[in-house]
Amino acid sequence: MQGGLLIADPSLRDGIFDRSVILLTAHAPAEGAAGLILNHPTGKVVGDFLKGAEFAPLRKLAVHEGGPVMREQMTFSSFWWSRKLGLRWAMRISAKQAAEHSHKPGRIVRAFIGYSGWSPGQLENELKRQSWFSASPQPDLLGQAHDRSLWAQLLRGMSPMHRILAEAPDDPFLN
Repeated sequence: MQGGLLIADPSLRDGIFDRSVILLTAHAPAEGAAGLILNHPTGKVVGDFLKGAEFAPLRKLAVHEGGPVMREQMTFSSFWWSRKLGLRWAMRISAKQAAEHSHKPGRIVRAFIGYSGWSPGQLENELKRQSWFSASPQPDLLGQAHDRSLWAQLLRGMSPMHRILAEAPDDPFLN
């Protein structure tokens, strides 16, 4: 499943995974899985957290919530699309590397607080319980807004049933 997207089922309404879109950056059933939430910007930029000269080129870079694990750590990642290989990424790169990647055409660089992680078998059990929809990233993913709207946008493109889920109100019982 590495390289795939996990789109949260609407029932995952609690906490950080509410309407999340996660890129699985690592997955081995015997070892577990890891990924980054792509669509939860914090509203802050790197300069709000890091003041050193090495971070100056990245001071206006948006910071996203990557997940609930190691939330005391900020990491940089770069994403790009390869015609042959699909979505590619470089994880936990240095500030210098992030600045270099930000100048390469077709790449986006993000700062993340924390990451999402699953112990061996945990993700597979969550998939069996239908807590997540899995999808393959499409070439236009990097050009889309990486905010809360991404969740609904991806769901709408999956099927008519998923479109209904994407357009349902937060609490249908209030209608």
